[in-house]
Amino acid sequence: MLDTREAAPLPRWLDQLTTSGLSPLVGMAKALREDQHAVARGITTHHNSGVNEGRITDVKLQKRLMAGRAGIPLLRDRVLLIAHLRRRDADRPTLTPR
Repeated sequence: MLDTREAAPLPRWLDQLTTSGLSPLVGMAKALREDQHAVARGITTHHNSGVNEGRITDVKLQKRLMAGRAGIPLLRDRVLLIAHLRRRDADRPTLTPR
């Protein structure tokens, strides 16, 4: 669905999750169904906030790892290093082409 930006299979996929019998998947399907319209829009639109969310997650992780142990200069250097590594690795394919 995400590769082709096609949301039509979403209801069937959610049905499969619901009937899987695995409680984490059933719970996820229930949560996605509550706002299925927004999930479908997220699949089909070309715009997303994934990069921003990733950066925010990186900063929060570093902040928690270094809580009270270092100052702003070290935190800044680590955040910049992680951003550099993400950009460098973004050029590498994560999935094998079909």
